[in-house]
Amino acid sequence: ALGSTVLQNAQGFVEKFEGALGKGKGRKLYAFKVMMAKKLIKFNRDFENFKTACIPWERKIKEVESHFGSSVASYFIFLRWMYGLNLVLFGFMFGLVIIPEVLMGLPQGSIPRKTVPRDEQDTAMDFSVLSEFGGYFRYSVIFYGYYNNQNTIGFLKFRLPLSYFLVGIGIFGYSLMVVIRTMARNANEGGDGADESEFTFCWKLFTSWDYLIGNPETADNKYASITTSFKESIVDEQENQKDENIHLRRFLRVLANVLITCSLGGSGYLIYFVVKRSQDYAKMDSSQLSWYQKNEVEFVMSLLGLVCPPLFETIAELEDYHPRIALKWQLARIFALFLGNLYTFLFALIDDVNEKLEKEKVIKNETIWALNQYYANYTLYHNVTQNIPLPEIAPADVIRGPCWETEVGIEFVKLTVSDIEVTYLTILIGDFMRALIVRFLNYCWCWDLEAGFPSYGEFDISGNVLGLIFNQGMIWMGTFYAPGLMGINILRLVSSMYLQCWAVMSSNVPHERVFKASRSNNFYMGILLLVLFLSLMPVVYTMMTMSPSFDCGPFSGREKMYDVVIETIQNLPPFMANIFTYASNPGLIISIVLLMVLAIYYLNTVSKAYQKANMDLKRKIQMVHTTFEPRFMLRNTPLPFIMNQCLYYLWYIPPLYW
Repeated sequence: ALGSTVLQNAQGFVEKFEGALGKGKGRKLYAFKVMMAKKLIKFNRDFENFKTACIPWERKIKEVESHFGSSVASYFIFLRWMYGLNLVLFGFMFGLVIIPEVLMGLPQGSIPRKTVPRDEQDTAMDFSVLSEFGGYFRYSVIFYGYYNNQNTIGFLKFRLPLSYFLVGIGIFGYSLMVVIRTMARNANEGGDGADESEFTFCWKLFTSWDYLIGNPETADNKYASITTSFKESIVDEQENQKDENIHLRRFLRVLANVLITCSLGGSGYLIYFVVKRSQDYAKMDSSQLSWYQKNEVEFVMSLLGLVCPPLFETIAELEDYHPRIALKWQLARIFALFLGNLYTFLFALIDDVNEKLEKEKVIKNETIWALNQYYANYTLYHNVTQNIPLPEIAPADVIRGPCWETEVGIEFVKLTVSDIEVTYLTILIGDFMRALIVRFLNYCWCWDLEAGFPSYGEFDISGNVLGLIFNQGMIWMGTFYAPGLMGINILRLVSSMYLQCWAVMSSNVPHERVFKASRSNNFYMGILLLVLFLSLMPVVYTMMTMSPSFDCGPFSGREKMYDVVIETIQNLPPFMANIFTYASNPGLIISIVLLMVLAIYYLNTVSKAYQKANMDLKRKIQMVHTTFEPRFMLRNTPLPFIMNQCLYYLWYIPPLYW
């Protein structure tokens, strides 16, 4: 048996290295294969480096992470992910809606919906009008009302109304697919930010430094990253060993939640009151209104988004949670604030839309009556009952309806722009100017400005994350009424990345209690998924229940917006129409939904079983590891001794490197 085993091993060795052992062509062929294998390995390594170099803003984010920790860097990673998502959504809207209308639709000024009314032309280019997105902005491809309702346009017979409807739905579908896919991929990484392995400080102490570093700037960043990593682990260890008065802590946490609930209710009432008052202002002459009265809604919503998060953070000091848990509570509260403000704004806006729909009915009836009078007079005067020409009226002189879809789109664009302005002013004044004052006036002031008030600012993770998610919710809702809004958001995300990276590196200091971010951003993604669902409901409501404007937009002349899909199905061949008819049968839909619910329940049960088995295996491995653990391992090493060794190690890294 032993001889046969040796013989098999020898044969395998000869087959593997046959070319190297041979002579002539065999040896050259083997050398060629080895050379190509090495070149392929080098190519794959270079290609991976190239892909890493092509990741946008990777160097900036790594620099921020090395100085401020993974918690601050997680915001910029999330911002970059949002930029990629919006870039794809902008491609859908730009390529399938805006470009076909510009290239194949009727030109500017040819029909009333694409023409500035006569009484507005004198002020259509004024800055005060354009800043409110009126004038030529209102009658452009940025907003819903510009698009024509022809079933097909251009020589390609492109179905623009159908494309507009499907892109509006497809944006939500694609976003849902991407968010869920990202959450599933992040779930494999797992973890809530805590380090589950033992001997955390020992591993960090002896294995953190990268001896392949050959750049001084990279070495400084790595040094800062190791220091921050030790701070994160020390905070986790201190939180695990903390002892507290549980009854006092519960009372303070209940008190904090009561105060925050009162703040949320007050902000919601204020938004509703301001929107109602703005509807009264809209009925007045705009020349008699001040700038504040015209922009009161946007100003108040931006002010609440600026003032309430710091107030919540101050109240949250009573709770004394672990920084990671405190961040999640802060995110949830700011999310409730933004969501409550947004839905209060929407409810008040729906009341305004209903008023505009009533006004549209009156204008539509008056227009129909005027046309009937024209046809009757023409028939009496010319004694003709057929082929009566339309009245010769210039597009700028035609009576218009209020076009409620464009009004809603303008409100969302104004909210987005005001949010951009407030964010940038906050960075420049609240962070940069504050840092300048602390830096240059500290030498001649009565107290230490760096250690006391105002000190350098810390990067507000929760406020920035929720602001980004809230803004994305407005983009999802507003894009259907303002197709150009997605392009504005792309510019906002790009400029935010550069401005906030500069601000955090030049004007902010790391948090006093640095903590490790979750290894998966599923908490952010979960909030984003909820915002996506809540953003979908108002758009679907308007599509299914509200009548479109009769004289503007791609769905004008139809009873409901979704009628464009029914018209398309009716024009299909009979067998395809029957397929769609059977697919829309309520019995079939209910059966499919029940099957999906059962499948989800089964997969959830299997997932829990796998998680339980995984935990059992971890427990057994830990038990075996503890049983055979050598006595000299630092299992019960005091924390001060570990910190002392860490500081000693970090102190001598630069001399060893240089």
